Amino acid sequence: MLYREYGNTGIKVSALGFGAMRFETPRDHDKSVATVLRAFEKGITYFDTAPGYCEDQSELIIGKAVKEMKKSGKPFLVSTKSMRSSAEGLRAQLEESLKRLNVDSIDFYNCWYVLTREDWEKRKSGGAVAEILKARDEGLIKHAVFSTHLPGEEIRDVIEEGFFEGVTLGYSAINFPYREDGIQAAHERGMGVVIMNPLGGGLITADESAFEFLKVHSHQSVLEGALHFILTDPRITLPLVGFRHDADVDSAVAAVENFVPYSSNELTELKGKIQSGFNSLCTACRYCNVCPEDIPVWAFVETVNFLLIHGHMDIKDRLKNFWGVDPADMDRCTQCLQCESACTQHLPIMERFEILKKALGR
Repeated sequence: MLYREYGNTGIKVSALGFGAMRFETPRDHDKSVATVLRAFEKGITYFDTAPGYCEDQSELIIGKAVKEMKKSGKPFLVSTKSMRSSAEGLRAQLEESLKRLNVDSIDFYNCWYVLTREDWEKRKSGGAVAEILKARDEGLIKHAVFSTHLPGEEIRDVIEEGFFEGVTLGYSAINFPYREDGIQAAHERGMGVVIMNPLGGGLITADESAFEFLKVHSHQSVLEGALHFILTDPRITLPLVGFRHDADVDSAVAAVENFVPYSSNELTELKGKIQSGFNSLCTACRYCNVCPEDIPVWAFVETVNFLLIHGHMDIKDRLKNFWGVDPADMDRCTQCLQCESACTQHLPIMERFEILKKALGR
């Protein structure tokens, strides 16, 4: 297993993290714990969970695995989160997480799911941020970090306020321009950078034929292509992969063990292939952010990617929980076509809106 330092903390972490949000059978604790322990045996040391994941079983599963991992005497790190805005609410959730995880102190505690600027202001005004820092001073957590779906320039704004030592953000080969500025800001401040959704929320591996262009070398799998793209960036600490079962662990660990950093020429060529390979898919670059009605066009068009690849999925859930938008926002569209004119990929945005409306039954 490859290991890297988490920002300027001096802590060594595995270059692959266990995302505990996709257990195949979360009510079967024995099976799920065995998958966690398999990852640990293969060298993974960073385990990320949260209240509510996997029918609210994830923290309990990780907590049972923690009991076993402690017996080994080998190092491991646990990350969990709270999206509560009030100091009281966050403290209560933190204390519950400590019990469920069977630890006295949480290694990385995330101010979780910062979705909008307004949401971020509520975390501060409600006392949640101050409570995280207080808990760190008390030793209940070791490192204060945040998890976000903000665009890159807004992530930079939060980072530059100076509260946190690390950031967890969504980033992959299919949306890398969208949060680039956030990654760079974290790097400039010596922060750890943990990547969620490195496989595009499962989109990339759902249909390998659609993402063949992610391979730099013929012997690579699409999974390797996606992870090696992330691992090549020295600013990034680790990607989190959501593991369903043992086979997922084995394939992702093998991908990391097969990793050879891309040369600058290979990386430049790959980015060019990505852009040309996405003639029909939205990369959420946000060049369409010109709507006179303030419609978040990119959020809707990116969501259509999943319909085009999968044919179906819970679109409402993605719009609400990933993008934080209301489908009714599309109703404000006047079809002025400014977004289509601004789109560097020349996507038929109005057609994509109609596809999405049909899928939503609007």
